[in-house]
Amino acid sequence: MLGMFAVSGWAEDDRVPYSPELVKKAEAGDAEEQYNLGYALCTGTGVGKEEKKGFEWLTKSAEQGNENGQNALGFCYQKGIGVEKDKKEAVKRFIKLAERGNAKAQFNLASCYAKGEGVGKDEKKAFEWCIKSADQGNAKAQFNLASCYAKGEGVGKDEKKAFEWYAKAAEQGNVPAQCNLGNCYQNGRGVDKDYKEAVKWYTKSAEQGNAKAQLFLAICYESGQGIAKDEKEAVKWYTRAADQGVARAQCNLGICYEQGVGVGIDIKEAVKWYTKAADQGDESAKKALEKIKSH
Repeated sequence: MLGMFAVSGWAEDDRVPYSPELVKKAEAGDAEEQYNLGYALCTGTGVGKEEKKGFEWLTKSAEQGNENGQNALGFCYQKGIGVEKDKKEAVKRFIKLAERGNAKAQFNLASCYAKGEGVGKDEKKAFEWCIKSADQGNAKAQFNLASCYAKGEGVGKDEKKAFEWYAKAAEQGNVPAQCNLGNCYQNGRGVDKDYKEAVKWYTKSAEQGNAKAQLFLAICYESGQGIAKDEKEAVKWYTRAADQGVARAQCNLGICYEQGVGVGIDIKEAVKWYTKAADQGDESAKKALEKIKSH
């Protein structure tokens, strides 16, 4: 659990770029636009990054009671964006907002407790705040909660509950949750095995760049599990995962090139991918390289 949480400072539907019109609305006192202006300046969206000015606009927004602005201020204090880093101050702000029911602040507070940032590490409190956030539909909280149940961290291991929370997060478009949901269906974890459903979720996640999902999808195409066997498609997805540094994908891609699976035989290319995998400690890749060199 401790390694999965990551504090989030911005609303999911952000990305409002800087514009003269945005400045006018912010200067006129619109709290939401003050937040948007602060976001644009802090992130450099549509304008050169000016974190100090961005922090000032977020403060104005927060002082008017805007919850996006208040949460963003906590994020700024935690990361040192436009202000001196102060993780204890960040926690204070997250607590105030979380106790008023703000789902994002509840998740951020859970993250602080999970990692012991600005407050003593407390997995029980982290889990409690994560549940509160997840119950309100926060997809990141739902994903983390599912992972807690899957691994038995902070709570008793429960694969069925893990599946249920992965499903909720995946339905909202959470990419790693979509991959893990596919894994649940493929391996019958918390749900009956359903290879077609596994491929469906691997595909959603893989198409959005999740490297593990790309690997698993490639394996499905190569084996014909849950989808018609297609070795060329397998190579495509192995390549995408391998390019992202997944050792198993690199090794499997090496096998494809060595044996001509879905691609023409190319020993030089096979050695290239075996080497990349072997450099990461993949034992199968090491053995494959030794075999090639011995011939």
